[in-house]
Amino acid sequence: MFSSFANVWTIVGLARDLKPGRPLPMRVAGERIVFFRDASGAAAALLDRCPHRGVALSLGRVDRGVIECPFHGWRFDGSGANCGAPFNPDAKRENLGAISLPACESGGLLWLYTGFAPEDEPALSDTFAAPGLALCAQSVLWRAHWTRVMENMLDMPHLPFVHRRTIGAGLRELVEKRMDVYWEDRPYGARITNAVDGVPRPGALEYRFPNVMELFIDPPGKLFRLMVACVPEDGETTRLILLTMRDFARSPLLHPVFRWMNRRIANEDQAIVESSLPHEVPPPAEEASVRTDAPTLAFRRIYRQRLLGSAATPPPRAVAPGKTPAAP
Repeated sequence: MFSSFANVWTIVGLARDLKPGRPLPMRVAGERIVFFRDASGAAAALLDRCPHRGVALSLGRVDRGVIECPFHGWRFDGSGANCGAPFNPDAKRENLGAISLPACESGGLLWLYTGFAPEDEPALSDTFAAPGLALCAQSVLWRAHWTRVMENMLDMPHLPFVHRRTIGAGLRELVEKRMDVYWEDRPYGARITNAVDGVPRPGALEYRFPNVMELFIDPPGKLFRLMVACVPEDGETTRLILLTMRDFARSPLLHPVFRWMNRRIANEDQAIVESSLPHEVPPPAEEASVRTDAPTLAFRRIYRQRLLGSAATPPPRAVAPGKTPAAP
């Protein structure tokens, strides 16, 4: 499960989008997942596959924190335990559970762990501790491997070409000069800054392992951040979760303005990134690279060392996809 994206915490959306009594289906790294709120109101996640006949649990209903399969009415709580198998009161329900996955809420975000035994909690950016923070979000789908999307988010030299009328306009007149890009390792990933002809440029961005970029574009005396989570749905599709965080212009009436800005910038990148071949980032020697590619090459090393080839195996007590459930 979760091929080449296993055993990591990933943002999957806003916590407020997970409504009580309503299933929320998603695809993450090739797996169908259904989120819902359990009896205590906490976020829960199950593999979106009933162990009985494999149908999507997300097509069923949630009642008092228990999700019901739409096919035969089998019911499961947030831990995956079978709470009922209609017409089979003698069924050994302890052997008929669904596969649960760790999920939680932090910083107003919904998180999923792509495995079964997390050793830590999600690493939340310090930005979320800022007082008076306004947060708005949206998501877009790109037909691209998530690694191509992620390295694009860490790449500064493309700004004056792809974003020449938006966030890259200030770099247009500097393209004949020397740019130096600095990757500084941090416990959560890295901080990336740059200088042109030795003069530091304003702003910075951070890479937060495994799949998040945070751009710092603070105006004087204000906080303004753009965060992007590059969530793989499968090997060919990435869902970008675009978050804008600010401590000014906080009225929700202004959220559409910031969403429009984010979508415009994302649209400038989309066709270019989707055209990349091969679809997944290759080993460094298979593409030409230069000095200013240091951040993207660093990300590729991290991907190959920590994620590529990874997989999660359901615990023995769970009924794994494609296996035959224990006989009742």
